[in-house]
Amino acid sequence: MLKRLAFLVLFIGAAAYAGPEQVLRNPSGPDAQRMGQAKSYPTCVEALTKMECRVGTWSAQDQVSRTGLVLPSARPMPLPLMKNPPEITFRSGLSSKTVDDYLQETKATGLIVLKDGQIVLERYQYDRSPEMRFRSFSMAKTFTAMLVGIAHQKGFIKSLDDRVSDYWPQIGRSVYGQTSIRNLLRMGSGAPFRELYTWTPDDDIWVWGRVLHAAENRSQPEKVDDYLNSKTQREIEQGARFKYATIETEILGRVLARATGRTVSQLTQEWLWGPMGAESEARWVLASTDSAESTGGGFNATLRDYARFGVLLANDGQRDGSPIIPIDFLLDATDANRVPMAFKPKMATSFYGYGYQTWIFPMKERTFALQGIHGQVIFVQPASKIVMIQTSAFDYASGRQDNAPWQRMTALWRGVLQSLGGNATEY
Repeated sequence: MLKRLAFLVLFIGAAAYAGPEQVLRNPSGPDAQRMGQAKSYPTCVEALTKMECRVGTWSAQDQVSRTGLVLPSARPMPLPLMKNPPEITFRSGLSSKTVDDYLQETKATGLIVLKDGQIVLERYQYDRSPEMRFRSFSMAKTFTAMLVGIAHQKGFIKSLDDRVSDYWPQIGRSVYGQTSIRNLLRMGSGAPFRELYTWTPDDDIWVWGRVLHAAENRSQPEKVDDYLNSKTQREIEQGARFKYATIETEILGRVLARATGRTVSQLTQEWLWGPMGAESEARWVLASTDSAESTGGGFNATLRDYARFGVLLANDGQRDGSPIIPIDFLLDATDANRVPMAFKPKMATSFYGYGYQTWIFPMKERTFALQGIHGQVIFVQPASKIVMIQTSAFDYASGRQDNAPWQRMTALWRGVLQSLGGNATEY
């Protein structure tokens, strides 16, 4: 009891409408001085490599990047606070822990849990607040995939088995131009790509980022075509294996723009943000080379609007009975029973499977995740209508050097499911 009271003393109330223990803000957080607290969590363009800039930059990305605007809905989806919410606990080794315990050792900037579209709890650390937009990193990939599914349903993309070059003939010489949209959705091009997150010249994601954002390439869209056309070989036939490569999502975003004649920001507003009922504006980071949206990791939205997207996915792409995302596409994206063997859980990776730009849990109940490299997640279990969102500033990318924060986060998710009546049984 004393431990919990001491922890709550650190928090300040978020707003007048917040319940006393449901929506809480902490001006500090784990390792706060190293995270930039003394400088009020500053922003800088080097946030990927400068720890003290991460909290500030990843909740104010438009201060350091050119962005595309996504306007909110005229009819926001309500997110009421749950009355008398149950306490959430989870197992850590031989101990039972609470969410407060979790936050004391996790560099989360925001955390929200929902059941049946109601907020069970909402927390912010490092002086972050509900109106701030948090960077998605690779959670953006699932947003991009859902837009592809809608574009296909509306006839802008005739078939998911069409080649990329059918919509982007300028890269027809490249291995990517000869890859189907479906295989890009699954990260199954078979092309070599090293996504190391070392941000060094031997890291292909760093090289690709230079193509898109380097000052010397500004306003030269042909640089994108030239780079892609230099990639002409596969390591394995397309569709035969999963290999994570952000470049494939960035290509999908450009296919969307070419197929529809609209920007991805416009499509997000018209096809997702408006119909879904987003309360606040969102932002897409734009590439300086060709002004295209960074669909592999550049979306920025409030925690509550990420929650609304999670609720939309939990409701099988519908709002109030009206379909927004095609159900067959959504199931192909998130159901382990509907993906090829190479993409199933414990086959695509040692744990997760991969659908259409979406991670699939090895659970008996359909359960899936949107994930970003430094601890950004949306976890969804449709049958139980349980959703969890976390934004973070983990030290390392994707657990490659320190897997403990990711293990804690997955343990919390299992605890959320068990505490709220979901099914955490794995197979």
